[in-house]
Amino acid sequence: MPVHKPIMAHDHCQESPLRRMVAAGGLLASLLGCSSAMATEHGPEVDELVRMPIEQLLDAEVYSASKYLQSASDAPSAVSVVTSEEIRSFGWRTLADILRTLPGLTVNQDRNYTYLGARGFLRPGDYNTRFLLLIDGQRTNDAVYNQAAVGTEFMLDIDLIERVEYVPGAGSSMYGANAFFGVINVVTKNPRNLPPVQLSGEAGRFGGAKGRATLSLRNDAGAELLLSATRYRSTGADLYYPEFDTPGNNNGIARGLDHDLANSLFAKGSAGPWRFTLAHAERTKGIPTASFAQVFNDPRSLTRDVQTRGQVGYRDVLSSNTELSLNLSFGRYQYEGDYVYDVPPLNIQRDGSVGSTIAADIKLVSTRFSGHKLVFGAEHSVDHRRAQYNYYVAPYVAGLDDRRRGRSTGLFIQDEIMLGPKLVLNAGLRLDSSEITTSILNPRLALIYKPRTGTVIKGIFGTAYRDPNAYEMYYQAPAPDGQNANPRLKSERIQSRELIVEQRLGQNSKLSATLYQNIVSDLITQSYDPGTQMSTFLNAGRAVARGLELALDHAWAGGARLRASTTIQHTHDGTASGHPVNSPRVLGKANISVPLGRLRTGFEAQYVGPRSSLAGQIDGYWVANATLLSASLAKGVELSASLYNVFNRRYADPGGSEHTQDSLQQDPRTWRMKLTIGF
Repeated sequence: MPVHKPIMAHDHCQESPLRRMVAAGGLLASLLGCSSAMATEHGPEVDELVRMPIEQLLDAEVYSASKYLQSASDAPSAVSVVTSEEIRSFGWRTLADILRTLPGLTVNQDRNYTYLGARGFLRPGDYNTRFLLLIDGQRTNDAVYNQAAVGTEFMLDIDLIERVEYVPGAGSSMYGANAFFGVINVVTKNPRNLPPVQLSGEAGRFGGAKGRATLSLRNDAGAELLLSATRYRSTGADLYYPEFDTPGNNNGIARGLDHDLANSLFAKGSAGPWRFTLAHAERTKGIPTASFAQVFNDPRSLTRDVQTRGQVGYRDVLSSNTELSLNLSFGRYQYEGDYVYDVPPLNIQRDGSVGSTIAADIKLVSTRFSGHKLVFGAEHSVDHRRAQYNYYVAPYVAGLDDRRRGRSTGLFIQDEIMLGPKLVLNAGLRLDSSEITTSILNPRLALIYKPRTGTVIKGIFGTAYRDPNAYEMYYQAPAPDGQNANPRLKSERIQSRELIVEQRLGQNSKLSATLYQNIVSDLITQSYDPGTQMSTFLNAGRAVARGLELALDHAWAGGARLRASTTIQHTHDGTASGHPVNSPRVLGKANISVPLGRLRTGFEAQYVGPRSSLAGQIDGYWVANATLLSASLAKGVELSASLYNVFNRRYADPGGSEHTQDSLQQDPRTWRMKLTIGF
């Protein structure tokens, strides 16, 4: 890699930590509008990990693998679970922070959006379309890009998460499209487990500040309500890019363009068999990289994302062995980007999209027949708006105005069959149809064998698919760095095979090994032609990924916890090199949290091996983060301090074809202070 100047050429946010804490408090006060006089003896526990049984830590219950609660050892997958206590202990700030700690997953950030890869795949131009992201079991992928938002663009405050379940592998037999590499289910906290009023404020480097107010109510009849509002902002650092180092480009320094502002509202309630959720989020992010051949260092370059989602559900026990669930949901996503081009006069090109969806589903879970646990159901969704537009602002010049509609229907069934006291067959099948794919079948077969106490062997075969989204098929924009539409795109398919061995080592440890093979056909890939300065999405052929994931989980009786994993993988595709861009062959991860009297400390380290970029090679790197948490300063008061990239390592992620930069440097050492008060 070429030698670069330090990425942080200037830190224009030089106020003291005390002033930043005051700023966070002011931000919180402006969010609340007024203070509450309510008080209670309820406060956060000193250390929930100390109180949690070791068996529960090592074999948690999960919902996402089969659409009903089951132990992780019985699930037809190498499922991973992260709890709210771990989120607090390690100071994770986004969903991406959580996911990057799990086996086989990688996270990239291009100073605008955050991207998630799995088992050797993170394609340029992919907006996380190969992961299905759920909140409380409901789909959140939008109607235009089918993206799973995992960075600061994720619509839920991280403090509201009870647990995150990650189910790797093909999941279309239960979930249909986009459950390609895995399913992520974010389970939100129950109002009964929170104090009536909780306030949180935090401050960090580069002008980071966040405030949250949460209200939890519960009556004697068991009805519950949670209301929460969050505001986050970061002024960001001034960033240096040597590719633009000329006097006319401010010597390569993008000044004040890495800013981030996000607001979110969340409501959740239940009464008897009824429940509902409602979420709204808005985010504005500056673009310091001058992507898509923009003018460098222009403060008007930014993107805006607005998401709204709601769901009403009904769940009832029809008999001692049958449960019924019904859900009606809606979602709306709007994106708008202002891109500045030197098209005389210097002009803003406004790019945008609007997608809206209405969906309904029904599900029955039954144990009526001895030795069987049946799940069957149906889902139907209508994307009544998939609009994309593009125009120059002043003077107005029309560009793209594309309007589409879509629909999808799915029927699924799964049976968990007891073949004997030690052997279970989990068999699932789903039929889907859409305006792109008239009918597509996806099976999953999992044979789960427990030869003795503490040993689990799983053999899994499954297929999945992903329809091309509206952006890939119909987006058209002129050069430079424009895009050609391709309405002839086909759905991509994957065959996944896994062999999983889980072994308990005494009472406190679990070792697991996963050997996998993924075969992808008709892989949708963005192809860029430097001559025409245009890109097009194509079905690029076949890719094969093979790998081994090893994971160790150890819990001490005193409350300390260790998670560690390593992944060795190889991916081969149809490119000239045979090895895809942004596919590290080695990953290593470890995180340990230890109680220290009234404190808990969390330390994590992550290694990502060398990766190919579009134009060369990016060195491997490792980073470490540390958090100190105190939950017993006073009744209901919790304070934490986190240091990220403790050793100030310099590392980079590959740039996409939209970037002049082949690699994008990531953050140096940063810090965060956080105070939470419950009444």
